[in-house]
Amino acid sequence: MIPVRGLQNASVGVLGLGRSGLVAARALQAGGATSICWDDNPEARARAEAEGFACADLRKEQQMRGLARLIVSPGIPHLYPAPHPVVAQAIALGVAVDNDIGLFFQSLATPEWDKFETPPRVIAVTGSNGKSTTSALIHHVFESAGRDSQLAGNIGRGVLDLEPPGDGAVIVLELSSYQTELARALPPDVAVFTNLTPDHLDRHGGMGGYFAAKRRLFAEGGPDRAVIGVDEPEGAFLAGQMGEAASDDRVIRISVNRKLTEAGWSVFARKGFLSEYRKGRQVASIDLRGITGLPGAHNHQNGCAAYAVARALGLAPRLIEDAFASFAGLPHRSQTVAERGGVRFVNDSKATNVDSAVQALKAFKNIRWICGGLQKEGGLEALNAVGGEVKKAYVIGREAAQFAVQLEMESQICGDMARAVAAAASEAEPGDVVLLAPAAASFDQYDNFEQRGLAFAAAVEGLDG
Repeated sequence: MIPVRGLQNASVGVLGLGRSGLVAARALQAGGATSICWDDNPEARARAEAEGFACADLRKEQQMRGLARLIVSPGIPHLYPAPHPVVAQAIALGVAVDNDIGLFFQSLATPEWDKFETPPRVIAVTGSNGKSTTSALIHHVFESAGRDSQLAGNIGRGVLDLEPPGDGAVIVLELSSYQTELARALPPDVAVFTNLTPDHLDRHGGMGGYFAAKRRLFAEGGPDRAVIGVDEPEGAFLAGQMGEAASDDRVIRISVNRKLTEAGWSVFARKGFLSEYRKGRQVASIDLRGITGLPGAHNHQNGCAAYAVARALGLAPRLIEDAFASFAGLPHRSQTVAERGGVRFVNDSKATNVDSAVQALKAFKNIRWICGGLQKEGGLEALNAVGGEVKKAYVIGREAAQFAVQLEMESQICGDMARAVAAAASEAEPGDVVLLAPAAASFDQYDNFEQRGLAFAAAVEGLDG
């Protein structure tokens, strides 16, 4: 655990007692602060009280007064579409609002670091799609290179639950817009922006607010290196803001849409080959086509980002290439769960929106596509535009009929996962890919996308019976 520094003997409110909230409360106590906790859910409050934490209704003015800070969990709105009543109370009384990410950056460095030969480095990854895979891949690369590396944030552990890093260690953080928009301190050594597509727009008051939340990772702390995907206008704009000129190698531009061969530092992937350019000259390349853990252009973008980070921190291209080859990918993200009779079964349950499903469909050929669930705003037109490799769609979810009627390819309403997998498998031929890429949320039938992905894997395993 990383004890919180700078709040000794202070009373600090903690709003939201899920994973990150409880870890924050523990880290505050470890650093000498007093945690005053609140959650709208009585069961969550009971769990906190069982650990010895004091719970008080922070919606009441008398409870809020005297707090040095209010720590808010990521899922709780603080501005749009409307602030939570506890946050509104804090703002009205002038109590500083922060989150566990801000506490982490405030508390990470200690006087012991002066004795280290190489100070620990923090890599923070944000973006709309691919940030989990990018973060996990970066972590894998440094572990494969023999470096002490820890992974946390929006993936895995809460940030304050990490072990204090040692000499030369690396910490990789996946940060959502919910986390970057509120942290009072955001100074990573390397910051990564993968891409930007519409998501969480109600939470951020529109696309501009969403981009602004991501941009804070770069603007608030001024990272030593910025790795930025420039395939969208927002990324290209951000890269221009972070550098003094096109030749400024503090910015590493990445792309999977075009070659980046101008002066400066860039990494791009074209037709399955990753290339690194510096000062207008190619210095290294990797063939990504045979790396099973990184299928498709969207994963090649993740590879470009991870490669750029590793190079920025001094790893050799050959070490990075070897690590890529042993990367197994993440569960529920273009994960091959089985191959039977020449048919490949791929679980991309994390494709919960249209944009991520589009990338999944572009990554494979001869697709038997399992899709459907709680549809998000925006329609399915983009999916129809890339559906040329889809032989047939097998639609699940409570709204399967409404989902299927929007598809231009042949489709079958299956309703549930077991029927969809059975139907797709019975019609699949050698060379086909049975792909779960729902393009929708899971909550109509499952608690989360992980549970949906496990249901797919179980149904595939059940085909043996």
